[in-house]
Amino acid sequence: MFSSRLNWTPHPNRLSQLLSEKQAAQTPVLDLTESNPTRAGLAYPQTEILAALSDPQALRYQPSPRGLATARDAVAAYYRGCGAAISPGNILLTASTSEAYAYLFKLLANPGDEILSPQPSYPLFEFLAGLESVHIRPYPLRYDGVWHIDFDALERALTSRTRGIVVVNPNNPTGSFVKRVELDRLDALAGGRGLAILSDEVFRDYTFSEDSERVSTLAGERRALTFSMSGLSKIAGLPQMKLGWIVVSGSNREAALDALDLIADTYLSVSTPVQVALPRLLPLAGQIREQIRSRTRSNLDLLRAAMAGSAATILRAEGGWYAVVQVPRTRTEEEWAITLLKECNVLVQPGYFFDFESEAYLVLSLLPPQAVFAEGLKRLRSVI
Repeated sequence: MFSSRLNWTPHPNRLSQLLSEKQAAQTPVLDLTESNPTRAGLAYPQTEILAALSDPQALRYQPSPRGLATARDAVAAYYRGCGAAISPGNILLTASTSEAYAYLFKLLANPGDEILSPQPSYPLFEFLAGLESVHIRPYPLRYDGVWHIDFDALERALTSRTRGIVVVNPNNPTGSFVKRVELDRLDALAGGRGLAILSDEVFRDYTFSEDSERVSTLAGERRALTFSMSGLSKIAGLPQMKLGWIVVSGSNREAALDALDLIADTYLSVSTPVQVALPRLLPLAGQIREQIRSRTRSNLDLLRAAMAGSAATILRAEGGWYAVVQVPRTRTEEEWAITLLKECNVLVQPGYFFDFESEAYLVLSLLPPQAVFAEGLKRLRSVI
């Protein structure tokens, strides 16, 4: 009766079943997977945010496929603050980064075509692509003390139906940035084969240290057609505002923008109030980002201290909101996560949620309040 695009297993896994049982019993659980900044105990500038949303201009509807000029000017100003000169004309607003992916899959691929995406990484790509009848083919990230792209494997993954390559900068959950030497090789490869690069940069503002070899954003002059994506969800800690964007760079940029105009004009999904508010919201984002940076860095330090001298290893992360903990293979990742939840009331994510190729990894969010995170680590250490 329904489309094959929805041909996914709807049954909950063992971990989610156990979590539902804990919640039904009203058992307090220390959630070390929390990624919603509005539930992380941050201090938001409430008065200023609400004032930004009360502008009378929000009562007027002036639809524009790329988004209101004032809002795109504000996004361009954000990039100038990061050292990237971006024309507002090369920016297209979307309701979210997920919608940006949907637009780009529509733009680049016919049903049955392929997009390459990194592994391990965020599991949403396969679902977003499936809804567009597009296939995801993975290319591996390798870890040898630092994460890097396996270009030999990436090139082997290319087929006649490949239309684009996704990079996540920094990657979720590995926290690894694309390096300049990697970008040069990727740009030459994609440009030479007529492929697009889709760069997901929602966590780019959250770094743990400086590195001159690191690429901050792919927005700018490129050989390959390049789409850089971000939005308010992460850079301002405001996922409920539902506003993201695509910055278009590289070859065929104008043709791509014209085609994206057609797609966006079909939906016109971005609400007027958040567009009108954006020039006032983005300047407020800095104080929210600073709280998140302080939280994630402090929690990463707590994690390193808590696991020191144990059988666990903290994989090196350069940025983002997550940490990867390698634990002994004395049990599967799922058994580790279930044991922690069942016996210690601590929720973590097993690595296979993010398509880690081998056992045994646990993924922890660095966003929870420090007291919650510290107690969760104490219980995790007791099990390890």
